[in-house]
Order: sequence, then structure tokens, then C-alpha cells
Amino acid sequence: MIVYPAIDLRHGACVRLMHGRFDQVTQYDERPEARLAAFAAAGAAWVHIVDLDGAEAGQARQHDLIGELARAVDVRIQSGGGVRSRADVETLLEAGVGRVVVGSLAVSAPETVADWLAAYGPERITLAIDVKADGGRYVPALKGWTEAAGVDLWAALDRYSPGTVRHLLVTDVGRDGALTGPNFELLAQIVQRRPDLQVQASGGVASLDDLAAARRLGCAGVIVGRALYEGRFTVDQALAA
Repeated sequence: MIVYPAIDLRHGACVRLMHGRFDQVTQYDERPEARLAAFAAAGAAWVHIVDLDGAEAGQARQHDLIGELARAVDVRIQSGGGVRSRADVETLLEAGVGRVVVGSLAVSAPETVADWLAAYGPERITLAIDVKADGGRYVPALKGWTEAAGVDLWAALDRYSPGTVRHLLVTDVGRDGALTGPNFELLAQIVQRRPDLQVQASGGVASLDDLAAARRLGCAGVIVGRALYEGRFTVDQALAA
């Protein structure tokens, strides 16, 4: 299982949101390059970088900065936020990003995203579906978590047949940044229903036990943010666990 330390960029600084709300922001530092280099030095093979300004605006805002980070530090980067066009995908890939994360369009424009998957290959694109609980179902949250999709999670995934996509990142928005532990029940359902997918767990990771539990479920990766920034554990400890 891959541990992905997270860097969320807002106005060029490293921040974390609470429950995906842009009015509940905690800023940690103003030097994302130093943070990225520290993650790499600690042994991280991949780092997850999000352009929060782009996610909020619905268009890329910090791709130049992400490209600078990719060139400056020798670590593989998975990045997204505001990816809305083929040009956005190509810009990030050409800048050295290993995988481009496609969020809202993965739900709202599956035909377009399927074309990108065919063109660039399923190893170069990660589908990111952020969900909110709605009664007994989970509904994708779009455009920086500000809008709800008209379909549930399972209908959104059914639009991508096995073999067309490989990497899926799922965030329970209600747990994101809250240090309450991931939604293991939902993750287990996804792993069981779509064994063809390499599932990345996101939202709520608070302890090394959470990482071990995600691995036991069969998750291929875990995104870790606030727990690292607030010293719950280190990257070294996460990799050892």
C-alpha cells in the first residue's frame, strides 16, 4: 500500500480544510517546496498535491507552481484540482506530474474523461470521487465540494467499465480534515464491488492504526494530510506501519 502525504495549495501556501469547507482553512506553512522535499527525504514515494484554488474556481490556478514543485524535488507526484480540459491534463503531465487527478468531470463528463484515459493510459490518470452521505447512499460532491451530483457513487463508477480505469481516489467529505478515521465501511464496499480498481482512501486518517486497517481492507493507497501536519505520526512511521 502506498502512503501519499498530501499538500493542499491555497494561494501558494500549504493548508488543510475542515469537511471540505473553504471558510474553515488552517494554514501550516508558506513553503510548499520545503514541505515536499521533507516528505521525499522521509522516504515517501508519492506525494498528493491539490490545487485548492483551482478546485474552488473550477479552472486551473496553480499548475505553474505544481510544475515548479515537480521539477524541483525528486519524488513522484499525483496532482489535480481544477482539471477541466485536455490541456490541463497535458500541462501537468508535461510538467512532470506522474498522475493527474480528475475530480468533478469524472462524474459530470464521463465520456470526456474516458477519452483522456484512452489517450494517456489508465496509469496516468486517477479518478477522484468526493462523496457526501445522503441518507443511505453516497452522492458525489462536485466543483470544490459545493454542488451535489445527480447520481450516486455506484452509478458514477458504473460508467467506467473494468479495464478502462485503474486508480480511484475516494474522499468522504464529512471526514476530511476531521481526524475521525476513514469511512472503512464505504471503502470495503468499493473494494468488494470493484476489485479491478486500485482504491486510494482519503479523509479522516488520524492514526497508524487507520493505515493498517486500510491495508487490511485491500486499499492500494491512503492519502494522509492533517495527521502529518499536526504530528500524530511521521512519514517514516507511516511507511514502517
